[in-house]
Amino acid sequence: MNNTYPTGKMRAMVLHEVGHPLIPCSIDIPVPNADQVLLKVMACGVCRTDLHIVDGELPHPNLPLIPGHEIIGTVVRTGSNVNTFKEKDIVGVPWLGYTCNKCRYCTHHQENLCEQALFTGYTMNGGYAEYTIAYEQYCFPMPPMYANAAGAPLLCAGFIGYRSWNKIRDDAENIGIYGFGAAAHILTQIAVYKKKNIYAFTKRGDTLSQMFALDNGAKWAGDSTGHAPVKLDAAIIFAADGALIPIALRNLRKGGQVICGGIHMSDIPPFPYSHLWEERSVQSVANLTRQDGDLLLQVAPQVPVRTTIRMYTLEEANSALSDLRKGNLNGAAVLVL
Repeated sequence: MNNTYPTGKMRAMVLHEVGHPLIPCSIDIPVPNADQVLLKVMACGVCRTDLHIVDGELPHPNLPLIPGHEIIGTVVRTGSNVNTFKEKDIVGVPWLGYTCNKCRYCTHHQENLCEQALFTGYTMNGGYAEYTIAYEQYCFPMPPMYANAAGAPLLCAGFIGYRSWNKIRDDAENIGIYGFGAAAHILTQIAVYKKKNIYAFTKRGDTLSQMFALDNGAKWAGDSTGHAPVKLDAAIIFAADGALIPIALRNLRKGGQVICGGIHMSDIPPFPYSHLWEERSVQSVANLTRQDGDLLLQVAPQVPVRTTIRMYTLEEANSALSDLRKGNLNGAAVLVL
C-alpha cells in the first residue's frame, strides 16, 4: 500500500433512517483493504435505485449508509494486492460491488445473482461523499470521453439498460420502452445505432418526456396507457409500475418479450392468460455482471452515447432525489464534487 494518502475527515451525505432526508456529515476518510482502492469522487449519479433505498422500498440497507452507485473517481490510494489500477487513474464504480466467486451462481457465469454479493450504496458505502472505497475487480477503467460527470449515468442506467437490451432477441426490430428516464435515453441512442425502432411510452400528458424521447432518436412517443402504433417485438419496462406489464403484453406480437429492468416494481395486477399466450414472455433483470459493463463501455463510444445530465452539488443530494421522485428530470441527475 502506498504511503501518501489523504487522512482526516470528508464530507458525506448519510442516510440514517429510511423515509427521512440524507444528513450532511463530516466523517473519517475510509481506508482501503488489500484488495480495494480509495477514490476521490469526481461525480456520482443519482439513480432511481437510490430513491427506492431512501424511501424504504428496498429492504435492509446497511445503515447508516452513504448512497450512490454511479461513481466516477480518481484513484488516490491502492491496496497491497491491487495491480490493475494506479494513482491518478479515473475509474467507474457500479452497483455490483463484490461477489464471492465461489457460489453456484458465480461459478455458472451468473455473478449478478451471487449469494454473498455486496452492492455499492446499499450494503456498502457509496459515492455521495468526497471519498469512497471500492474493490479493484469491480471498478471499470473509463473511456476518456466518459471520465467525467457525463459518464456517471452509464454505470447503472447504462449497464442495466444494456443488460435488459441483451435479453431481447437479435431479430427484434420494433421495441417499446416504458418509462423514459436515464436508462431509456442511453438505450435509445444505442438502439438507433443498431438500426432498431424505439417506441417510447411515458405518463399520460408528459409531453416533455415524449419530446425528450424523440430528440434521442425514438421513432414514436406517446402515453403508456395507450396502444402502440405497431405490434412490438419486445418491450423494456424501466418505470416502477407493475400495471404496465399487462399493458405491454397487449402491445406485443406473438412470441414477444417483456423485460423488466427495474430493481423494484409495484404489484402486478391480474390479467387474462390470453395476454401471455402465444409464447409471449415476461422476464426480470437483476443487478448486472462485469461483462455487462465491459460491453456497454465498448459500444457507448462507438455510437457515441451522449448523456443528458443535470448537475447538483453534494449538499444538494436531497434536492436531486426530490426532483427524481417528482419526475422533474430529463436524463439523469449527477452530484458533482
